[in-house]
Amino acid sequence: MKNFLFKISLFFVFLVCVQCRKKEQIANQNKTVQKNDIQFAHGFSLHKFRGFSILKVVNPWPKSTKSYTYILKQKNGIVPDSLSQNMIIDVPIKTIIVTSTTHIPSLEMLGVGNSLVGFPNLSYISSEKIRARIDAGKIAELGNNQSLNIEKTIELAPSVFVGYGIDNNNPTLDNLEKSGQKILLNGDWNEETPLGKAEWIKFFGALFRLDSKAKIIFDKIANDYSNTKIIAAKASLRPTVLAGAMYQDVWYMPKGKSWGSLILADANAQYLWAETTGTGSLNLNFETVLERGQKANFWIQGQFTTFDEMKKANKHYSQFESFQNQNVYTFGSKKGKTGGLLYYELAPNRPDLVLKDIVKILHPELLSGYKPYFLEKLK
Repeated sequence: MKNFLFKISLFFVFLVCVQCRKKEQIANQNKTVQKNDIQFAHGFSLHKFRGFSILKVVNPWPKSTKSYTYILKQKNGIVPDSLSQNMIIDVPIKTIIVTSTTHIPSLEMLGVGNSLVGFPNLSYISSEKIRARIDAGKIAELGNNQSLNIEKTIELAPSVFVGYGIDNNNPTLDNLEKSGQKILLNGDWNEETPLGKAEWIKFFGALFRLDSKAKIIFDKIANDYSNTKIIAAKASLRPTVLAGAMYQDVWYMPKGKSWGSLILADANAQYLWAETTGTGSLNLNFETVLERGQKANFWIQGQFTTFDEMKKANKHYSQFESFQNQNVYTFGSKKGKTGGLLYYELAPNRPDLVLKDIVKILHPELLSGYKPYFLEKLK
């Protein structure tokens, strides 16, 4: 009897030890491995723990007060009960659907372009590598963002579907989520600074467990950007710059706090509307722009590629001195084979190249040997 009681006691001691060890393992897993590594982007944070990460997206559209929390669970990782109410995504993911061309470069730079299985409006994509996969029938056409082919999306069954919001009303994404799709919101377009936009590569790096690679890529972009800014500050002159062009009787150009305006400032340029507040675009009439911008030294736009095109579109463009002096530059020349503009796809991810382009144009004595990547002089 005593032997039996002794064995029972040992069994309970064993159970207690197992439970203590399990609690200790969970506690160790919940210790932060690395604090939030996001430096410039304001739209998301990433906290890494042993076995899982917490990816939080905040304010994914203008004036939004909503936030979304995603738990990125590694194999054999244990997610605490306190976080289990959030969407849990097994990482690394295998397949993905994205919905903005600005997402494409991150996949390519991380070397996971082959994971893309669907996209809305394939003709917008400029990347040659992704276009080759489209031509091979490896990426499905999903229609338009506001009227996605839900059946096809469900059939593709991606590990995650990365969308974006203009506001809080997106019934297509709601329906996909109800069908069991794992929907993540990406707010890269809502970032206000050049490096803030580019840092969203870390969002995708976390999904593929390529955090270190994403950090290396971004750090190089950030360092190149900072070094170019230092070089631009050495220029003796700050030329004046006009931006944008007319579209249906309205002249659109960047507001003073937009990322395009900030890049011009970092290029040591005098953007003529730099004092305006807000991000996004200014909507002005021709007379207002002519009054202030007629004597601008340079003009940067993406709507036209030749001076003849500009004359045909609006004969009054010739009143600007930058037009007369042929100091008009465009990012509209480089297109994918189906018409998508490379600048809209890649520039938000590579502000270092945009800055170098502008510095080389405005301060030709700097950046010796550099050839602009996006911008070309009108012909």
